[in-house]
Amino acid sequence: MTNNSSFKALKITDRVYWVGAIDWDVRDFHGYTTNHGTTYNAFLITGEKNILIDTVKKQFCSEMVGRISSVIPIESIDVIISNHAEMDHSGCLPEIIKAVNPETVYASAFGVKTLNDHFHLDTPITAVKDGETMTIGDATITFAETRMLHWPDSMMSYLHGDEVLFSNDAFGMHLASSERFADEIEPSILAYEAKSYYANILLPFSHLIKKAIDKVNGLNVSIKYICCDHGPMWRNADVATPIKNYINWSEQKRNKNVVVLYDTMWNSTAMMAEAIVDGLISGGVSAKVMPLRSFHRSDVATEILDAGALLVGSPTLNNGLYPTLADTLTYLKGLKPKGLKGAVFGSFGWSGEATTILTGILTEMGVDLIAEPLKVKYVPDAAALTLCREFGIKVAEAVSGNE
Repeated sequence: MTNNSSFKALKITDRVYWVGAIDWDVRDFHGYTTNHGTTYNAFLITGEKNILIDTVKKQFCSEMVGRISSVIPIESIDVIISNHAEMDHSGCLPEIIKAVNPETVYASAFGVKTLNDHFHLDTPITAVKDGETMTIGDATITFAETRMLHWPDSMMSYLHGDEVLFSNDAFGMHLASSERFADEIEPSILAYEAKSYYANILLPFSHLIKKAIDKVNGLNVSIKYICCDHGPMWRNADVATPIKNYINWSEQKRNKNVVVLYDTMWNSTAMMAEAIVDGLISGGVSAKVMPLRSFHRSDVATEILDAGALLVGSPTLNNGLYPTLADTLTYLKGLKPKGLKGAVFGSFGWSGEATTILTGILTEMGVDLIAEPLKVKYVPDAAALTLCREFGIKVAEAVSGNE
């Protein structure tokens, strides 16, 4: 097995090490734009039995092996725990199993099935039970299933004594950096990337978040470190931050910001959007203007996580939506946002189906439509732009609670 000896582990506690990999290059994560890369975090617990928590994406295996080898010989790993079977965390598991020949590989019951379906392993994997506490050498670990956060196999592992919660994909973010801890990173970057990760990965499972956090709290343990599978780790007083954020985001409370999402063919829909935004501002609300030639679908998902309303505009093309709108709304629909208000607008030449299609999509998403669709034929004149501005004011009143 390739061992890149230039990579070193980072010591977290006297016996826990970060042995993951940094992916500076990745910019797309199953449809979610990762503008700042990501990390694939794996962890080593040393002691009477050496335990590896998760692995990394397959092409980063040599980096992980190098980090492990800076602490112990790779062959000295006795036990592997797979908290999550998605292949950015299990991609090199077969190679590690072959090199290490561990005594045991542990996963959740769903994890056992998923790993075998992925890799058709010869090595048997042992299922752990939800809430089970196990002594492995001189380490005591409790397992807590967190199904659908964000795969059926997901679980967390808690290391007693060191007070470390290995949280798999929960509480993480896609952020490649030289720093390994959240308190070392500029707060605004940290806040945005954490919000973006939740909005694009965990939003559909918001109804399960509180249950998962209650389960963690039900362990009745102190947590000094949250070691997540992506991005920086949380330590000391900062461990409360991601937990508080997840509770708030899962409730999907809405502010008075309005996201104005649109694309344009010959600038007519853009002219409408500009007048609508002026009306919103005049009505006393903030607007986040997101023309889709400049913003990615995952940027939009981040903004609507706590926005008060979503306004969507499209020209009619081939009796349908402009393609970027179809793409983005398909993505947003899958994320299942709750509690959004909304309205639609658009320009057309001779048929004008776009606003009807947009209305149908927002209705399917459960968006509370607060204004009649607004559409303008060809290039909006002064009267049409006045209607657009009034449309924005009406939306602002609804978002502010005046209607």
